Amino acid sequence: MDNFKVSVIVPVYNSCEYIGSTLDSIINQDFSSFELIVIDDGSTDNSLEIIREKLSKSTISYEIIHQENAGVSCARNVGIEKATGEYLVFVDSDDYITGNHLSELYNGETDFSLIQFIKKDGDKLSTPDHYSKRLMSCDEFITKELKMEIYFNFWQLMYKTSIIKDNNIRFNPDVIYGEDTEFALKALIYGKEIAVSNEVTYYYIQHSDSAIKTSEYRRFEVVEIFEKMAEFYKSLGKEDLANLIITSRIPKAIFGNMNFFFYNGYDFDEVLAKMKELDLLTKLSKFEGDSKFK
Repeated sequence: MDNFKVSVIVPVYNSCEYIGSTLDSIINQDFSSFELIVIDDGSTDNSLEIIREKLSKSTISYEIIHQENAGVSCARNVGIEKATGEYLVFVDSDDYITGNHLSELYNGETDFSLIQFIKKDGDKLSTPDHYSKRLMSCDEFITKELKMEIYFNFWQLMYKTSIIKDNNIRFNPDVIYGEDTEFALKALIYGKEIAVSNEVTYYYIQHSDSAIKTSEYRRFEVVEIFEKMAEFYKSLGKEDLANLIITSRIPKAIFGNMNFFFYNGYDFDEVLAKMKELDLLTKLSKFEGDSKFK
């Protein structure tokens, strides 16, 4: 059996319009020691046919898993179980990566590594972040995230597989918003260092026509996720990080989601009523730090 350095995990659900380009970007990597695990999560379009045709013509090592629809978290968890690589990388089925994505991430030494991404919405491109450090302790990285001094997505990271599997870290299938951040922050706490590259190798595709009104106020569920994360950090003796969640990350998450609803035309009184029902105004008031924001 091949000893792969990296396992690339791609969950797919009704992505026929994009999955071909996504797979092409993975197939054409300048890094050879990787396996691709594609999990078709019960697609009802022709995504599975495209996947089979595309990969059957490639020379890379791959596995296609077809399952009944269970959600993206379950699909990613199946990918983790199947992975045999030394490191894990996640790519969403409507995004794409540059040819040096894996080679830029892989160093074989640090527990984690991170690249930069660009958000693409039609012809609009976001400005990527730039880090002054090439190496950062995982505690420092988590601290900056909880203070929201940095912004990152879980798929920017390469994860050491043993950290994920030995500590039984998985995506929470019961959560719609924040399950990916929870996964990354749980994983990072078990690591020592994260290598940082300012190279842009991931393109995150946004779709303007998918203005999010379908899940209503479930965005606020991220608060409960972070409260559980605070308890998790406490159980590991990370009281400082647990406190940062309560006094920084949760208030800023509430404030950000509140503004999201206002920006997308939700009724002002309805939003505030929901916040009062969830006791979010009390939690918002626990913010400590920048006096202007407070």
